Formats: sequence, C-alpha cells, structure tokens
Amino acid sequence: MIELDRRSVLAALAGLGLGPARAAESGRRIAVLDYGLAQTMLALGVAPIAIAEAGEWLKWVGAPPLPAEIVDLGTDREINLEVLAAVKPDLVLSTPYLEQLTALIAPIAPVVSLPIYSDARAPLRLSVEAARRIGAITDRADAAVRLVAEADAKFAVLRSRFAARPQAPLLLVNFVDERHLRVYGGASLYQDVLDRVGLANAWARPTNDWGFATIGLEALADFPEARLIVFEPIGPDIRAVLARGPLWSRLPLVKAGRVSIVPTVLMFGTLPSATRFADILDATLPEAAG
Repeated sequence: MIELDRRSVLAALAGLGLGPARAAESGRRIAVLDYGLAQTMLALGVAPIAIAEAGEWLKWVGAPPLPAEIVDLGTDREINLEVLAAVKPDLVLSTPYLEQLTALIAPIAPVVSLPIYSDARAPLRLSVEAARRIGAITDRADAAVRLVAEADAKFAVLRSRFAARPQAPLLLVNFVDERHLRVYGGASLYQDVLDRVGLANAWARPTNDWGFATIGLEALADFPEARLIVFEPIGPDIRAVLARGPLWSRLPLVKAGRVSIVPTVLMFGTLPSATRFADILDATLPEAAG
C-alpha cells in the first residue's frame, strides 16, 4: 500500500466538506481515475469527489477548471489508497488501461471500467457510449442525451462550414522533446473529429492503438503542403527550437507559414475534448486553404 503523506491527508480531509456534498447531487459519491471520464462527468453537471492527478488538469485538459473541492488522488499509476478510502466513494470510474489497480481499489469501492482507447477502436463512438453510461450512473441520463445531441449538431454545422472553406490536409502534433513529436491519426480522437467535420489528415501512415506515432522533427519535411497544428503545452526548451531552430526554420510548411499553435486538448479525452477540438479548428483554420 502506498505511503500516506501529510499533504495528501490534509487534502483528503478538506475535500470531505464541500466535495461530497456537491457530488451527492447525483446520489452517488464517485471517484475517477481518468481525465476523460472526469470531464464527461463535469459536462453532465456533476462533479466527482476525487480524481487522479488533479494538479495537472489544466495543463492537459484545458477547460473547464476543476472545482477546488475535488480531492487529488495522486498519479493514475500510483493512486493514494489511503486518501481514496478517506473520501469514502460509492463507486470508482476507471479504464482498462488502469486494470492493474482494480484489485487494490475493490476493497474500498466497486470499480466500473469504461473503455475509450482500447484495441484501436473508435474513441469518439466509445466516448458517446461512456457518456450514456455515466449519465445512467449519475442520474443524468437526460443530460447525456443532450450532450451527445449537441456534439452531433456541432459536427454537422462545422462539416458544412468547412466544405465552404477548403483546407490543406492537417498534421496534428504535440512535442515530446526538442527533436521528437507525437503525430495523431489512426484510432485517435482527433482523427474521429476530422472525419466528422470533413477535414483531411495528412498523416496516413501507421499509428499505435492509442492513435499516434512518434516521429523525428525532420519527418515533417515529408509534408510540404500540410498545415501543422501544434498543441500546447509547449515547454521553454521547445519554444526555443520554434523560435530559432535551424531544422525547424527550414521546413517547407514553416517557411510557408502553415503552422498554428493551439490550446491544449486532451489527446486521450472524451466527448468534451472532441467538441473543444472542433471549436479550436473552427477558430484556427483560415477561410481558404493555405
């Protein structure tokens, strides 16, 4: 069992005030180990009592901010079991990726595992299924129906809008370090959104089951006609490369000015991330290809 530190104890005890009261609106006290499932809960109008890695939420999810009373459970790979027990959840939402934790958590509360990124399946479809399941769990079934309907309507509107303003194929990346990037295609949430709004992905090469491939910076030279979409967060060392790196500055798409740096969108997110990404594309892409 993971050692309990004083800060975690204090955080847990503080969270036993407003946090459970807010979550009790759904009739169940739910802890969540996955950002994507947590963002779906919040989109349905109910907050979890605790989540894993609360401190990194804004960096990787972007919006909305977490309610301050939500308790931090530590990292998703090393959940603080004492803190989890202290908040007394009725249920813990997890994913198959964290299956190894189930046996440790089960003595504290039942675990419901919802797949989103699993066996290279379509994460957008699985996100819809998860929204409906979470809606049932939290007594927010009507809110889940609205969430799905609003996303479908948004995608339809943007598909029509982009049809009237054709775009160059997109390369969707985030930086791993100064010389390496993750590029998204395949079974990624980003790809599902591109398909729904009628935009082309320049990356048609293989990806892993999570929908990305790791490439060197020089590989971007293979896509001179693409528009590069770079997701935040971007560290200071990487910003230095973007400002004055010789390899970066020689890339054809950089010379042509077809690079956009956009706010963070949870790459392994659910329906709220999909609609956030769609909105960012709408705000970022030019009126005509180029």
